[in-house]
Amino acid sequence: MFDRRTFLRGLSLLPFLRTPDLPLMAQSSAPKSSDDDLTRFVNIFIGTGGHGHTYPGATVPFGMVQLSPDTYNDGWDWCSGYHHSDASIMGFSHTHLSGTGAADMLDFLLMPGTGSAKLVPGSRENPGEGYRSRFSHADETATPGYYSVLLRDYNIRAELTATERVGMHKYTFPASDSSHFILDLAHVIGIDPKVIEWAELKVTGPDTIVGGRSINGWATGRELYFAMKFSKPFASVELFSDDKKVDGRETRGNILKLLVHYQTAAGKPIFVKTALSGVSTEGALKNLESEIPSWDFDGVRRTAHESWRKSLARIRIETKDARQREIFYTSLYHTMVAPTLFDDVDGQYRGMDGKVHQLSKGAHNYSTFSLWDTFRAAHPLYTLALADRVPDFVNCLIRMCEESPAGPPVWPLQAKETGTMTGYHSASVIAEAYVKGFSGIDFAKCYPAMRRRAMDDDYRGMPYYRKLGYIPCDKEEESCSKQVEYSYNDWAVAQIARAAGASADEKLLLQRMHNYRHLFDKSVGFIRPKLENGEWSEPFTSNEMGHSKQWRDYTESDPWQTTFTVQHDVGGYMELFGGRKAFVAKLDKLFTENSQLPPDAPPDIAGMVGQYAHGNEPCHHMAYLYCYASAPQKTQALVRRLLEMEYDNQPNGLAGNEDCGQMSAWYVMSALGFYAVDPVSGNYVFGSPLFDRAEIQLRDKTILRIEVKRTSPADVYIQSITLNGEPYDKIWFRHADIAHGGTIVFTMGGAPSPQFGKTDSTLPPGLPPAN
Repeated sequence: MFDRRTFLRGLSLLPFLRTPDLPLMAQSSAPKSSDDDLTRFVNIFIGTGGHGHTYPGATVPFGMVQLSPDTYNDGWDWCSGYHHSDASIMGFSHTHLSGTGAADMLDFLLMPGTGSAKLVPGSRENPGEGYRSRFSHADETATPGYYSVLLRDYNIRAELTATERVGMHKYTFPASDSSHFILDLAHVIGIDPKVIEWAELKVTGPDTIVGGRSINGWATGRELYFAMKFSKPFASVELFSDDKKVDGRETRGNILKLLVHYQTAAGKPIFVKTALSGVSTEGALKNLESEIPSWDFDGVRRTAHESWRKSLARIRIETKDARQREIFYTSLYHTMVAPTLFDDVDGQYRGMDGKVHQLSKGAHNYSTFSLWDTFRAAHPLYTLALADRVPDFVNCLIRMCEESPAGPPVWPLQAKETGTMTGYHSASVIAEAYVKGFSGIDFAKCYPAMRRRAMDDDYRGMPYYRKLGYIPCDKEEESCSKQVEYSYNDWAVAQIARAAGASADEKLLLQRMHNYRHLFDKSVGFIRPKLENGEWSEPFTSNEMGHSKQWRDYTESDPWQTTFTVQHDVGGYMELFGGRKAFVAKLDKLFTENSQLPPDAPPDIAGMVGQYAHGNEPCHHMAYLYCYASAPQKTQALVRRLLEMEYDNQPNGLAGNEDCGQMSAWYVMSALGFYAVDPVSGNYVFGSPLFDRAEIQLRDKTILRIEVKRTSPADVYIQSITLNGEPYDKIWFRHADIAHGGTIVFTMGGAPSPQFGKTDSTLPPGLPPAN
């Protein structure tokens, strides 16, 4: 399995550099803001520092283009191409990953300049040796759909905005006879351009360039095309291959670059439009002409802003806490930058089989599904606040099941399967949509691929899982985590089997979903590695990474974290510990144990509270497990603590990688007052609502209203709940209860309620009742 955390860490950070006495050049006019415009509460720089791995550039909700600055292109904390600690910019590329722990993208870097043109970016330590430019965060602006910065070495104001498939640049130059742009197709993540399989560049007119490339990076063999049009005819153009000038108007090779030369007048901008396509340069040209036919930068910016305004308005909150409001709407923003659109305006898209396909009218294709992360909270959030997107997302995953030679999608990126992380959680996302009753989806269509994976495929330890009931640690890496996740996948595929009418398979999978129990050792109270001969591996420690140095037994976790990753059978799992009291005692230790990790622990195990790691996704449901054991007050206090301590409105405001919206989705859901411990069940568990009032726009534009009665912000404990005006004593509810609107009223207090959630009839089920 490909581990997403293989990138270098600990690179030296630059001291802050500033060139004095440069005039600030005027920016484009900002869209008018109103009191109900929630974009004003988004701080896009949250997550660009620390290990958040987010980018600050311009995009629209779920857009194909992410036009953003690159400050460096190597090292673990530069997976998005940008880090807040840097003081110089390499240029502006058109694709970026949001918060991932593995790196790719950074396609088609464009950088303006003045003076002698350079073909290499130069180093962070000495920006002047290349085409880099120093910048200051004081000269930098980012709002949803817009980014601006002053390139201080050139005195050029750069501004960026975007539509779904097109990025638009605005560069305001000083007066110069030596103004220019470099288009660097050798710019890749990881520095080594040898990953470029092929690249092509062609000047097709006095103001237009087209091209593309194929990269053998994280997503091996992905290919992407572009069409780039300038608002001013070129004074001259130079093409380079392997940094040597080539004659003619087109070239093909590996290391390709292009220089465009201009004479510029002070304050006169040059605009650039760049469209992307996964299909062809012709597709990119169609996207360009369709989405931005004119040169109205401010109009494109207003349209992007309006798209974000409408999207963020799906959830409205009321609070007097300005910091938490900023964190909330930035989190909501981050949940809407992935998955990313991956089709052309004419409905063509490149499928996982490498072939070009045609979508039916109104349908869309997507990429960038970080499923191991996002099935936990991001996709459940979409089923509530972005329900209109769910059929497109799920139908896309179903098409991938049919088209991909790799089978059900695991971590698909631009028509390629990266195979990153354990399990195959496309099953979880598809099953959740089925259980929640979404229409317009042919769930049975994906069952053949899901069945092959569950029943037949020789896939990452699955033959052992089927034959022995467990995965031996001496035969397969990350055996413990795979064991638990395959058990959850069995539970999910059982729902899809039901949709397909495969009742015998459903019955088998519902039995097999308990396989996690084969690796639970009651003598130590942990899920631990077992050898093929049936013996436990020795020695065992509760914070180990693996039984040997050959490989890890746990995926980005240790025994403490993996032991509590069972999400679908909490009631049955609890009995393995000896019942509710023993389960609560073990959970207490999880959150209070020494946080020390061994030297070989991956950096993702972060945001530690005891041995609980909020900075990585497998832990995200664990604070809610107390509710299953008649201790909801512990959930309420702990969730509030995590909301306060694991998030901040600073660049280093995330406990770990954002991971395509999952880290933020936990905050959004938990701040509203509930969370899906088991998304496939269609149930939610109550936590501790953070805000005074919230409204969520659901399907058919119905509204779920949340009202919170408290006398103090310190009132974190639920005293009582009403649902649609009636007393509600359960500490969980079904998606069906609120799918078409409703009102939840919380009455909170400063001390735990002695009654609420303490009787058996109020506890969440380990499994939902049969339909």
